[in-house]
Amino acid sequence: MSPHVLILGGTTEARELAAALAGRPGFRVTTSLAGRVSRPGAVAGEVRIGGFGGVEGLADWLRAEHVDALVDATHPFARAITANAAQAAAATGVPSVVLRRPGWRPGPQDRWYPVDSLAEAADLLPSLGRRVFLTTGRVELAAFAHLTDLHFVVRSVELPEPPMPPRTEVLLARGPFTPADETALLQEHCIDVLVTKDSGGAATSAKLTAARELALPVVVVRRPPLPEGVTAVFDVAGVREWLALD
Repeated sequence: MSPHVLILGGTTEARELAAALAGRPGFRVTTSLAGRVSRPGAVAGEVRIGGFGGVEGLADWLRAEHVDALVDATHPFARAITANAAQAAAATGVPSVVLRRPGWRPGPQDRWYPVDSLAEAADLLPSLGRRVFLTTGRVELAAFAHLTDLHFVVRSVELPEPPMPPRTEVLLARGPFTPADETALLQEHCIDVLVTKDSGGAATSAKLTAARELALPVVVVRRPPLPEGVTAVFDVAGVREWLALD
């Protein structure tokens, strides 16, 4: 029977891994997408949409589909999914690995304000600026809804979910973005502070370059820690090595 690899996807790295594995003879590759984006990018191999129903549901699926390896390549802030994957893999004895791109690191000219949550970011904002470029995703804007005196420019792939700040301007766009584009956006909207999550990677890092060039403060939400005891790699090559393919 062909080895079956389940990829918990939704990231660029997940798509790259699926393409690399699906192209190998004798491999069955399934990528699971949460279904939060209505038009996800093309993914090689088999694709399933929707949740599993918690730890037990994922464990049942691993057994029923005879999964031989589980790769968690979800977003670095998908804390619940990562925890469920680690527990389900442990319960079923399926080998698992977490694929997490490295986080961003500030340079000497960056004005970063690291925080541990969106609530901390919201508390800090009034002391840093009045016009905020908010790039933390579309489902957690409630943390900023009480900031009625600030103007927010929110960018997301799809329309944000309420509640959100009353003075909010929405930009629908999908990366990657260039530093020149980001600089123009920040200047056009008179942005004086940027809020982002430490998602890492090059696809959305151009805004940090633009903020540095414009000497803008950047509030950076730190990543949640990985579950204790999990194996983590930083790129697709690391997963291939973990699978003993290289």
